[in-house]
Amino acid sequence: MSVLAAETAAIRASEIPIVGPYPTDRPNGALRVVFLIPYGHAYSLMCNGPMSLYDLVNRTAGIPAYAERALQYDNLVRDGNRLTTPDGEPYRTIESAAPVHQADIVGVSVTNSGDLHSVLRLLDLAGIPRRSADRVPGIHPLVVGGNAGLANPEVLADYLDVVAMGEAEVSFAELLRTLHVNPRTPENDALVQISRIPGLYVPALYEYDFAPGGGVLAVRPKAPTVPATVDTQFLELRDLHDAHFTYPITDGTAAGLIPVLGCKHSCHFCTLGVPPFREVPIEILTAYLDRVEELGVERIIISAPTFTQYRRREELLNRIRAYSDRAAEHGVKVTTIIGSVRADEMTSDYLRDINDLGNFGHLFTELNLTQARGIITIAPEFASPELLDIYYKTMRPERVNKTIEQCRNTVINTVMLYFIVGAPGERPEDRLAIADRAKEIRELLDRPDAAVIVKLHGFMPKPGTPGQRLRMTDPEALDRYGDEIAARLRDLVGQNDFDQHYRVQFGEKSRLYLEAICLRGDRRIGHVLEDLYDNGMDPTDLPRDVLVNTLAAHGLDFARHLRHMDDPVLPWHVFNDVDPTTEQTLIKALNNRPGWQ
Repeated sequence: MSVLAAETAAIRASEIPIVGPYPTDRPNGALRVVFLIPYGHAYSLMCNGPMSLYDLVNRTAGIPAYAERALQYDNLVRDGNRLTTPDGEPYRTIESAAPVHQADIVGVSVTNSGDLHSVLRLLDLAGIPRRSADRVPGIHPLVVGGNAGLANPEVLADYLDVVAMGEAEVSFAELLRTLHVNPRTPENDALVQISRIPGLYVPALYEYDFAPGGGVLAVRPKAPTVPATVDTQFLELRDLHDAHFTYPITDGTAAGLIPVLGCKHSCHFCTLGVPPFREVPIEILTAYLDRVEELGVERIIISAPTFTQYRRREELLNRIRAYSDRAAEHGVKVTTIIGSVRADEMTSDYLRDINDLGNFGHLFTELNLTQARGIITIAPEFASPELLDIYYKTMRPERVNKTIEQCRNTVINTVMLYFIVGAPGERPEDRLAIADRAKEIRELLDRPDAAVIVKLHGFMPKPGTPGQRLRMTDPEALDRYGDEIAARLRDLVGQNDFDQHYRVQFGEKSRLYLEAICLRGDRRIGHVLEDLYDNGMDPTDLPRDVLVNTLAAHGLDFARHLRHMDDPVLPWHVFNDVDPTTEQTLIKALNNRPGWQ
């Protein structure tokens, strides 16, 4: 047995489809879909974008296809930034020995724009030509991309055949039906038919006039039958598959659920408020938990950063606690992991309920904890009340303070605080006030073992939000800002207390460099990523001068991607639906705040 065959066999043996086995019958001429997931096995099961579509395709009788998965297997050979298979054997899926490149459709999911280069690595690994123009319809698979990392899909416009914008249960199923009826051939590529499916963007069917240094002057469909705009799809609950809300497969160690979609608030820089807010029926979640308990899964993950907005959260937590109590009678410890929550929405009842869980933690992937601890994650974003108002952020300091006071006499002893630095409108004293807030919050927690972690993020405006045109923080400035805040905090509390009870985290400049150009760039940026990849780029250690020189070789300017974008046409013009009045109101409010550079 080959190395990959042994690893995929072990994965199959460890997996349990939570709602029961998948049907094995396949419709006549069924299309083979392979989802490429750029993670190891355990983390791949938490990737609900591809996993929900995988489950949808395999469980829906009316979809003429079957789905498989190919991962970043443990036994792949790492050579710099590239991956190859051991002994040169074909890259395969968990479910089949057939090579990935023989699939009809390949799906790639990118969760963060700074990871778009991973698509090149996966296509190389699979033996699929990177660029759409080099792939032959009917011989090479159709490559479909999706997820939040493609909020600006223009970066990979020359590499992806189709991009699913928003929630893809309806659009992807329709794509499969279209291809089943109209198979791709060199003479009939079916791309025009696909482009007319709501929510699907076909980059090759649009032409752009580029601006010097970066950006676009104009964009047009190449034919009158191609839509001028693409509407990002956000679906009614009835149109979403149950696996959109629950992890469909477990390896026996963890199971997860997503009780809410979207957010009730619409902060001007946050993508959470872009989709409409929807609450998942409690019956779906409790039935899932019944099955989880039946299987004896000991870690439950609530993957929802706005979980406190779920009206039936008390009922859900009580159901988890009942399972935990029953398991404890048999000497089994059930742990609950909860995503970051809004401090202004936490109540004493919520804190009581999570305290009663006993073994719980927040944001476990961020901290890489080996066990749950008393950690709560809060994102005040700004220490300045004026910036909170300008950016339409509702988490007032007094609300955060009230929440911290409520945490007293609970198991919570650590608070992680997320702050944004370098945003337009920010003054130096606003940044330094972050240190004062950290000190104040530890004092409010009022316990000797209290700890505060301050995590700093540069301002990275996202496409699709009212702040999408604003100036971006230069990653070079983040180190300076972080050092200033840490020094201020050290002066306030003293070296000894600082070392014992505080941590200020910042950095990841290489990722921020990539994120900056990928959030703002046109389709020339994909060629820059390809050059960097071919030259052995280490995405964790990308020197600024290397990036700047590579951009220049393509006629692009790094600084242009950081600037305030007052261009009439944005690279993501085809699916830009942000209200221009809201954009202008935000810009006016910032311009009216004196004292910032």
